[in-house]
Amino acid sequence: MARARPSRSLPILLGVLALAAAACAAPGSGDPGSPGTVRIALDWTPNTNHTGLYVAQREGWFAEAGLDVQILPYNQTSPDTLVSSGSAEFGVSFQNSFTFSKAAGADITSVMAVLQHWGSEIAVRADRADITSPADLDGKVYGGFGDPGEEPKLRAVIQNAGGRGEFSTVSLGTTAYEALYSGDVDFTEPFVAWEGIEAELRGEPLRTFAYSDYGFPDAYGVVLIGNSPWLATHPEQATAFVQAAQRGYQLAADDPARAAQVLEEANPGAFSEPELVERSQAMLSERYLLDESGRVGTQTLEQWAGYSGFLVDAGVLTGPDGAPVTTKPDFSTWFTTQYLAQP
Repeated sequence: MARARPSRSLPILLGVLALAAAACAAPGSGDPGSPGTVRIALDWTPNTNHTGLYVAQREGWFAEAGLDVQILPYNQTSPDTLVSSGSAEFGVSFQNSFTFSKAAGADITSVMAVLQHWGSEIAVRADRADITSPADLDGKVYGGFGDPGEEPKLRAVIQNAGGRGEFSTVSLGTTAYEALYSGDVDFTEPFVAWEGIEAELRGEPLRTFAYSDYGFPDAYGVVLIGNSPWLATHPEQATAFVQAAQRGYQLAADDPARAAQVLEEANPGAFSEPELVERSQAMLSERYLLDESGRVGTQTLEQWAGYSGFLVDAGVLTGPDGAPVTTKPDFSTWFTTQYLAQP
């Protein structure tokens, strides 16, 4: 889901100021005469979706590749916009938000999948004995995030589970989680490797339903994206960055305890609950970071065409002119695996 992420303890104002300063530089030249400078825009304050980047930086793998990588603080502007505009060479995004941005004309390319599957699931309070399947969500209230793809997706999952797909929505943003705990809404969509664990730690366990368990297309929960013109003119730097990041995420997959420690050390004071970070990293390692062959970063046309194609069919995408997108694009041009290290 393209929405605010966890780890809200870092000052947003500092992030805005730092990002504004970084955005003044031309793409790929953080300091004049420093072509090895590469900026990456985060989608939220540091969390376990970003661990591989911090591992690569702290272990010196970016530096070994001749790169001065600047991890830009979170800003209200989406990474899709920052990367497309050239204010960052790379960014952390999601297949979901990427699809809307790309369809609208953003000049971005997905260069690596961080999470091989949806990071979010449908969730209800675990004590709701009346909801044991998405089919039971008919007539219920959804606490949403204002994403135009939310309702079509949820409707399809509920219908696939045997329901009618009829529910009401209130857009709440990240307050949807508190609304779920208090019973003001019946269901929402947390990131199971963060809010799901967070709910358990606070004594508010959730029951979750994975979209793909009900015949809905899988999607890349998190992707690294690049500015397409910059990628075309800086293939060596792009390869160096992606492969160092891939190496960082591979370590996170292989040794989640060490990776969680690196993330915490790289961001002192950002996490009030080390157990949340450690359990989240372990869950990502076990369920999300690796493809079926045990590799990090891979992408397939089938997965891109499945969910992103669904959004075209649902009629919720708009083109650069604001008109609905009615013809499916060539999704093979939306991503590339050319920068990944080969097995």
